[in-house]
Amino acid sequence: MRDGGTNAAGGMKRAGGTNTAGGTNTAGWTNTAEGTVTADPVLVEIVEGTLSSVEKEVETAIARTARSPMIRDAHDFRAGIHDVRLRKLTGRSYSALVQPIVRDFPITEMKPGDVFFHNDVYLSEGGIGHLPDLCVTVPVFHGGEVVAFVQAFGHHDDIGGAVPGSMPSHARSVFEEGLMVPPIKLWDEGVPNRAALTIMTRNSRMPDSLAGDLDAECSACLMGARRLGELFDRYGRAAVEACFDAIISKTTETFRRELLAKIPEGTHVWEDYAEHDGVDEPRLHTQRITLTVDHSAPAPLVIDFTGTSPQAKGPINHAGDYADGVFLKKWLAPILRNLADTPERMAELDVNEGVVPLIEMRFPEKGTLLTPIFPAPTNARTFVILRLLGVLAGVLAKATGGRMPADQETIRYTGVYGTDADGNPYLMREVLGGGSGGRWYADGEDTIHVVPDSRNIPVEFAESRWPFRVERLGLARDSGGPGLYRGGLGYDKHLRMLRDASFMSIADRSILSCWGVNGGRAGRPFTVEIEGRPMEGLVDDSPVRAGEVIRVRTTGGGGWGDPLERDPELVAADVRDGKVSAGGARDDYGVVLCGPADFGPADSGLADSGLADFGPADEPQVDAEATARLRAGLRAAAPGDAPFFDRGPGFPSLSGGLPYAEVDRR
Repeated sequence: MRDGGTNAAGGMKRAGGTNTAGGTNTAGWTNTAEGTVTADPVLVEIVEGTLSSVEKEVETAIARTARSPMIRDAHDFRAGIHDVRLRKLTGRSYSALVQPIVRDFPITEMKPGDVFFHNDVYLSEGGIGHLPDLCVTVPVFHGGEVVAFVQAFGHHDDIGGAVPGSMPSHARSVFEEGLMVPPIKLWDEGVPNRAALTIMTRNSRMPDSLAGDLDAECSACLMGARRLGELFDRYGRAAVEACFDAIISKTTETFRRELLAKIPEGTHVWEDYAEHDGVDEPRLHTQRITLTVDHSAPAPLVIDFTGTSPQAKGPINHAGDYADGVFLKKWLAPILRNLADTPERMAELDVNEGVVPLIEMRFPEKGTLLTPIFPAPTNARTFVILRLLGVLAGVLAKATGGRMPADQETIRYTGVYGTDADGNPYLMREVLGGGSGGRWYADGEDTIHVVPDSRNIPVEFAESRWPFRVERLGLARDSGGPGLYRGGLGYDKHLRMLRDASFMSIADRSILSCWGVNGGRAGRPFTVEIEGRPMEGLVDDSPVRAGEVIRVRTTGGGGWGDPLERDPELVAADVRDGKVSAGGARDDYGVVLCGPADFGPADSGLADSGLADFGPADEPQVDAEATARLRAGLRAAAPGDAPFFDRGPGFPSLSGGLPYAEVDRR
């Protein structure tokens, strides 16, 4: 069954149904076949800590034993723990779903040592976004029965397809994107399926890395299953499952009481856009959310995607309308944490299956960016699912008077491929972050990444493995959106190639900027230049010659609040720290600086260097009188009816000259 119903063998309703062995109530106890069991508060803490520990242990094991830079070094993977009712129990990482496994393999027929595998986007119930994301799932046993699942999925080097890396930016069909594997049993009672592994590695340009990564993930999940089995052995199934119910119920009630209560009832609408799909000319690909809030309803939040654009010809589609949208519910729910009373409290809030009953998803008809029809390509689906995070933040900002961060675009793929000095093929692909949006209480963070614990590839490792030099890795000055609270900065990275190669990029926000909110300004967009030649955001095989320099500047987050209200001394500190140029201080913040150095305009070589060219003795000083005069003039010249959101100068180029969208006013 694809879209709901009961798995007769497993005794459960997918997407959060009821285990026929016993019902559950919200008080945290479970009526099971063994009798009524109340979750002991102390045991709940023990179980919750054990789940977190097992999840971290699985991820650590994968990081230490995997072979590909994408998994081992960049940490573009995550683990998750789910109960037998397919509910995600952990909140440290987002993860894929178990639904496609139990759909195709009855739980009662699973055996200890089994490992299941899949990466088929359209047969994953919405849990897999593109084919390079490979997922392994291991059942946990107690008393001869399945009691839970340990899962890991991550972005692998190559699974075939038209281009190295399996992300062809101009794909028109999923068949161009790589090898599709529906749910299969990859290990049978501890014995690997060598035929399946041979097929997968034969289709990969990086067979050794793929084999090593899969072995690491399977072994780590099997280890995690043993650890979790020990928890059941020690405390018993009924007690542990009662704790699972309590953990999930706590999340439900915490989100309802602390976060959703801050959203006024009513209906609010906003939209944002992807700018290109790799096939058609750049245009606005709309993702729209109509948010209806009714605190008396069982699901207080209704997220309606009606108004989202038709599916794209190119690979920016995301198959999200499966299993009642349960993956997207957990993907979007972390945005709600911004409503917490303090940043410290926000960091304490996990996102597990407890958020699912609070949200109702309403999808448009088949054939949209979020409801694509097979075999629509999906490899660049990050353009949609990352934008949806921002759309939800934007519509919540309208509903709450701006108590949401400005926009961010903290993931894009860039890389090079070719042959090394020994004639061996190589692929260097990196997932670079960007700046996060300014918040109502603080500046955004620099160079963050949406994947938990992710990082850029270390320079020393890169230079020892691939034929290029990293001549610069720093912050992109002036990239953060100006605001009362400034947007975080993106990367400025320069690679000098030592051999001829090909450059690739899968990136959005190269025309449209990360938006600012409540008077804040948009950040700078993503740019790539090769010896001064500008590159598009979607590139498969742009040639780069030995000796040429690839310069990548990633996105800055949007600003929050009026930049003319920012403390001039904070602006001077940003100039001193190399985050804002003196020209940017003047033009964006109305702050005039004086000192022995000519700090230069925003686009000067000094600004590009990202470094402060003065020492402690000659730091920039604020000219208070000149600043007051300049700010007064800038305020007088500002339009009196500015919209709530600032999308930056790229929006009019794609909107037919409109300065802002109709939904941008509060």
